Amino acid sequence: MKRNSQINIQRTLALAGAFHFLSSCARASLLPFLTLFLRQQGLSPSMTGVVMGTKHLIALLWSPASSLLSKHYNQRRPVVVGSLVCSASVALLLLFFPPVEVHENCHFTSDLSGGPTQSPTGGGVVKSSVAPHTLPRTTDSQTPAQPAPVLTNETALLGKPPLPKDNANRSQTGMIKTVAAHSFMVPPSASVPAKTLADTQPAPVLTNEPALYDLDIPPLSDDITNKSQTDGGGAIESGVALSSVSKSRNKRSEIKMEEEEEGRREEDDQRRFDFLGSLKVMDAHHQLFFLILITVSLWELMASPLEWTADDGLYEYLDFADASDRYRITSIWKILGAACGVGGTGLLVSRLPCLIAGNFPRMAAHFFLYAAIGFAALPVAAYLPLHLNKKRDRGFGLLKALQLVHNSPHALLCVATTFLVGCAGSVVDNFLLWQMQDHGSSEMHMGLSLALALVSQAAYPLLKGRISKLLTPGKVLVVGTASLAVQCFYFSFLWGPWAAIPAQMLSCLSSGALWWAVKIQCEEVATSGSERSVRRIFSSLSLNLGSSLGSFSGGFVVQRFGLTWLFRGTAMCVMLWCVCLPLLQFKAPQQCRINYSRLLAANGSDASDSESESDWLEKAMEENGSKNNSGRKIH
Repeated sequence: MKRNSQINIQRTLALAGAFHFLSSCARASLLPFLTLFLRQQGLSPSMTGVVMGTKHLIALLWSPASSLLSKHYNQRRPVVVGSLVCSASVALLLLFFPPVEVHENCHFTSDLSGGPTQSPTGGGVVKSSVAPHTLPRTTDSQTPAQPAPVLTNETALLGKPPLPKDNANRSQTGMIKTVAAHSFMVPPSASVPAKTLADTQPAPVLTNEPALYDLDIPPLSDDITNKSQTDGGGAIESGVALSSVSKSRNKRSEIKMEEEEEGRREEDDQRRFDFLGSLKVMDAHHQLFFLILITVSLWELMASPLEWTADDGLYEYLDFADASDRYRITSIWKILGAACGVGGTGLLVSRLPCLIAGNFPRMAAHFFLYAAIGFAALPVAAYLPLHLNKKRDRGFGLLKALQLVHNSPHALLCVATTFLVGCAGSVVDNFLLWQMQDHGSSEMHMGLSLALALVSQAAYPLLKGRISKLLTPGKVLVVGTASLAVQCFYFSFLWGPWAAIPAQMLSCLSSGALWWAVKIQCEEVATSGSERSVRRIFSSLSLNLGSSLGSFSGGFVVQRFGLTWLFRGTAMCVMLWCVCLPLLQFKAPQQCRINYSRLLAANGSDASDSESESDWLEKAMEENGSKNNSGRKIH
């Protein structure tokens, strides 16, 4: 079959490579750093794990459903363009949620001595302590110095401002009596006797004090006043005034409490039927958690249809042009785009000041870059060739692929391995940057470390020929899983900013070699026309399911035991599976499949070769039957 000359294969591959490069660059500029943003907002590790686990769970369910719906209604291009625009817009909503706890602040830097600190709003210096309230001193030389401590004590007890200066001159007698009640000594320099002062000014000042202080206290009787003049009853008068003040205040506080309780009951009745009102009842942490969870879920609903829908359209277009074998080159552009996105973003953000674009922290630059690169991919998506073949994948969908995987024991072991790899990979993706941040790594170290891991993964095809000669695909699968366990164990012993880089070199085996072995297993299981569906069982469904479970459990483990034991526990679980996997592979029955490509090639051969091809077919069928029978006996 000749390729269609009207279709420009080179232009199609260039557009596909540019689209995958930009889309992967956009996702890598934000997603690896998303957990750092959640930590900066004040979410706990368990809350972070729930948010990321929900994100993977939505991708697991919505990606195949959206791809099927877009194909059914022939709306692939609007879905791709809408996914780019809506995901970039929804992601920016996360920037408008105020943080509960600030872990990175430009203004408060290592100021723990209790001295003056700078205001976060730039309004100058804020003092760490407030000067105590002092009473104003009088400047009149004729005013005696004794009433000053009396006024101070009454002011502290009654909570009211001191008397004015003219009232102090008129109430010398009452103040002297109060001083005597509190055992204050009158200095000998006072030339006026106390008795003369009492006769000349009986001083109804104390009885008038409640009126000055706006207290609802009846005036004292004359008997009590006369008795206070002879027996020194100033203390009794002050005690009666204080008891009346306390009673009136208690009544007022009880009335206020009853009014507040009635208001709260009315608000509670309204909040029972309002979801946003129910958020107000929660504390700040849970309010922020639910708002971020809803926003991230909506964001994933917008972003998850992009990859599957674009892949299906491009693959069917190239398959229509008889060039589907060249579609594999687009996977290289995905890895290179992700490496450039995470490395370039880390370098750029590390050189920015702590606050950008007004009051946004520099972590917001990841969201801005994600939106900018997503909008830059719109022109490429508008010209991206997307073909619709409704006849394709009718008999070989995901259900048929699941049936093929279920019938192969080795494929089931491969599914279990990818599930465990998804769990361990989500632990590394979610909390490795936390571990690096705790050991002094900046975003430059983080970005370069993750970029090096992706470049190492992309370099595996250069070593594929030598490794395939030494190891079988089953052993390569074991080696790749063991490399992931070694990486997790190494990450629990970080000691500096650049300490994670040596372990990232093992991504050549833990990612590159592992997925090469998975691809070989897919080719052995899949029949004609079901290769991509079987591959998605391993690379998407099983991986996302494991990532979801790993995120949920990883967050609670960090909350309970810490980051160090999370990586060590993950390493022990993966290494235990590496010990059991070779034994299970040895006991699993071997099934030999007929090479359908060779069988199709035999149909186009000459008549002279028909006998040899028929002999080959009979021998292959006999060998297949004998191996299957022996496998059943062993099983």
